[in-house]
Amino acid sequence: MTVINAQQIDGMEKAYRTALMNSITGYKPLNLLGTVNNDNRTNLCIVSSVFHMGSNPSLLGMVIRPERPHNDTLKNIKITGEYTLNNVMCDFYKEAHQTSASYESGVSEFDECGFDEYYHEGFKSPFVRQSSLKIGLRLQEMIDVKLNGTTIVIGKVELLIANDEVIQTNGDVDHIIAGSAAGSGLDAYFKTVQLDKLAYAKPERAPASIL
Repeated sequence: MTVINAQQIDGMEKAYRTALMNSITGYKPLNLLGTVNNDNRTNLCIVSSVFHMGSNPSLLGMVIRPERPHNDTLKNIKITGEYTLNNVMCDFYKEAHQTSASYESGVSEFDECGFDEYYHEGFKSPFVRQSSLKIGLRLQEMIDVKLNGTTIVIGKVELLIANDEVIQTNGDVDHIIAGSAAGSGLDAYFKTVQLDKLAYAKPERAPASIL
């Protein structure tokens, strides 16, 4: 058994600590975050920090790293008040990974990484045409985390665009049909396999499969 305390973590070499802390929680959802500025210059970056915040209203949160000179994402969201999240397809994980490169401000990762922009009427921010599940969000709140300089961005789901059969009759999104990839750490990508689907848990009932 390996036991590591806080003092040992703080004393780790930076690259090792970064790899450990980024992969410690296991598989994460991957999304391509699409934004645009007032000059119609688009931006695209891969994110693995999106989380569900509620269904009524329909809110998604995500954690964005501290602003840097070449990072247009937060600036664009503040300017337009909207953004898109697009699932990372297993067929395009290499292109999605490349969006994490430090391109100069104003350079579009759509152009550099081989993704096509898709626009829907009434929504200015670009979606990823290749993605099978596209989510358009309106900014609701930004929370600056003083502890480490990150920002929690909370958005309301305004638009869903999905390929046929991705959204099931009961409302579930089937990410296997969608072809969605999962991630671990900063550079590992995975296909998903469903283990089971269980009935709603109740104290008086044992877990039961409903597949």
